[in-house]
Amino acid sequence: MMISSTQSKLPVIDLSTKKLNLNSSSWVTKCGEVRRALEGYGAFIAIYDGVSRELRDAIFLASQELFDLPTRVKALNVVDTPYSGYIGQQPMVPLYESLGIEDVTTKEGAESFTKLMWPSGNQSFCESVLMYSKAIAELDQIVMNMVAKSYAIEEHYESMCRSTTYLLKPTKYLSAQGNQKMLGLLPHSDKSFMTYLHQNEVNGLEIKAKDGKWIEVEYPPSSFVVMAGDALMAWTNGRIEAPTHRVMMTGDKDRIALGLFATIRNHIIQIPQQLVDEDHPLQFRAFDNYKYIHFYYTDEGIKSECPIKTYCGI
Repeated sequence: MMISSTQSKLPVIDLSTKKLNLNSSSWVTKCGEVRRALEGYGAFIAIYDGVSRELRDAIFLASQELFDLPTRVKALNVVDTPYSGYIGQQPMVPLYESLGIEDVTTKEGAESFTKLMWPSGNQSFCESVLMYSKAIAELDQIVMNMVAKSYAIEEHYESMCRSTTYLLKPTKYLSAQGNQKMLGLLPHSDKSFMTYLHQNEVNGLEIKAKDGKWIEVEYPPSSFVVMAGDALMAWTNGRIEAPTHRVMMTGDKDRIALGLFATIRNHIIQIPQQLVDEDHPLQFRAFDNYKYIHFYYTDEGIKSECPIKTYCGI
């Protein structure tokens, strides 16, 4: 099977906190840079200093420790949100395995998951997961503040910000054991508001560009892929599209990836009037991000060409 890909690269944006000054003109310029990257690709690579090398090493070690547990233990990870608990041993994606840690930026969420996996306790795992997730949640707030600033809709984001919850999905892709590309994860767009992806040194993520070609994303373990979800697409009245992406594995090394998914919960998302005009007529009704995730996994949602438009499109 021929797989078309392109040498195009995602934009790289430096969001190191020591270089960001909210009171400078460069902040406004940087906000525009983030917005344009998301409008053009639905994603970009962020250089971010909120995760130290020690914390990075600790979270990958914790992830490996998690995947080393017996399958019967990992299978205890059952959650209400569809496709957010343990997934593994699936014929369509035999290389793929993941778990989901809900409310991971809260001590209760991290402790509850840790106790489920290790009834006798695992303090280092719990601390690593909590510290890491909080650091990436700060990146989410930086990015979303920049998007809101660039569109002049800060008050709309502020009203949603308090309703943001975070799910961490440690994911393992077995090696392809050779140079032939093997499917690690089927093409899809995320149903979240925003997604933040981190990986070990093994690449595999591919994002579909607007010309239909696949961008093979290469990014070091010190940077992060920032990606729009379907809910952000609706909130921005279609100005930012959630990109279709997949994972293709090659080579003889396993890939460990971490996805932090930001979802708006218990809040009806209104489309800001500032984003509706003659050139951009209203495309979406007000909607519930969490209910949308549940809708996607119904027969109607799965069969839909664009589920978010089916769910709340005009």
